Amino acid sequence: MRKFTLHSIICISIFSCTTAGNGDHTQNGNEDFQTADTFLNAFYSFDADSLRNVLADADETAESILFYQGWAEGGNYEVLKRHDCFSANDSVIICPVTVRDDLIQALELEMHVTDSFHITFANGSIASIETSSNDPPLFHEARQWVRENRSELTEGPCGGGTQHPGDCCRAVVQGFKEYMAER
Repeated sequence: MRKFTLHSIICISIFSCTTAGNGDHTQNGNEDFQTADTFLNAFYSFDADSLRNVLADADETAESILFYQGWAEGGNYEVLKRHDCFSANDSVIICPVTVRDDLIQALELEMHVTDSFHITFANGSIASIETSSNDPPLFHEARQWVRENRSELTEGPCGGGTQHPGDCCRAVVQGFKEYMAER
């Protein structure tokens, strides 16, 4: 399982609270599950202000999640299935979401990635969020190839303090396409 920070945005993931992805499903009436569902709805709305409101009490991981939202929008993430969220322990809820995205399509793979949000709660609010994913080995190989052979594609939009998440993802997609053409 990978963990992501603002500096490792190229690797991402998610999980969800509803099986259909529409509505305010709660599990056992727990308000944290409602909040997790609200978070997922805000994340996939691609509305940064809505997401920022849900993350108002979160620590520095909120900035990583906001960046990831922009990345997901730039990569045309399409939710295929929001799986039921579940409790990892008394304070952490894990929510998996299977998505179709431009990254995996650029790698010409016949699969979809499931990203998982690991949402930590404190006093009824989201305190922090980490993500994990089941990205295939080819994803990591292509990412490394882009770093070593086409870093100029990603230098501007992905780093140097002027990060633009959607542009960064689109640049990585372009790098992945070039990697596949080289193979």
